[in-house]
Amino acid sequence: PTVNAYYHPLFNEMVFPAGILQPPFFSHDNPSAQNFGAIGMVMGHELSHGFDDAGRQFDPTGKMVPWWSDEAVAAFSERTQCVEDQFDAYEVQPGLNINGKLTLGENIADLGGLRVSFRAWQSFAEKHGEKGGSVEGLTDEQLFFVAYAQSWCTVSAPEYEKMLVTSNPHSPDEYRVRGPLSNLAEFHEAFQCDVGSAMHPEKTCEIW
Repeated sequence: PTVNAYYHPLFNEMVFPAGILQPPFFSHDNPSAQNFGAIGMVMGHELSHGFDDAGRQFDPTGKMVPWWSDEAVAAFSERTQCVEDQFDAYEVQPGLNINGKLTLGENIADLGGLRVSFRAWQSFAEKHGEKGGSVEGLTDEQLFFVAYAQSWCTVSAPEYEKMLVTSNPHSPDEYRVRGPLSNLAEFHEAFQCDVGSAMHPEKTCEIW
């Protein structure tokens, strides 16, 4: 019944309980763009955990051993610093900013999950011919991102929000939407976001 999912580095496995395989994350009746934007992103998110700041330290058999080259580690660290700095700058409440280091692994997984799921949906749609006008008023590309955003709709009391920011490795849900999407060229194109706007900053982050 659990509405969640996880990646386990010691077993190199992803787990998706039945509870999350229902609306708003998945429905057999949804357009493919909607499912890929919601549950597809969750699957991509868990996959990306195998290569985040913690998961990358475990090899395919679950042993905590170095298996990346020094050059790869240096490039990865430079790119993830961009993500850490981005989330450090988000002010959730006056004087209360997200901790970019605490939330780095989840932010990396959100960004990676969105990118890989969008590409997977494009491949699926091209193969099955499903692109084109599935929801009135939205392109399928827009529907993908709207489905992602809607899956994180949340209302939190200020006190609870403060507790999450200071202790939870996940960014507040609003910023799990704003942060990753503002880095994606595919999102900028889908919604025609001008460079320098809130959802298309001049500096964007890319891991893979």
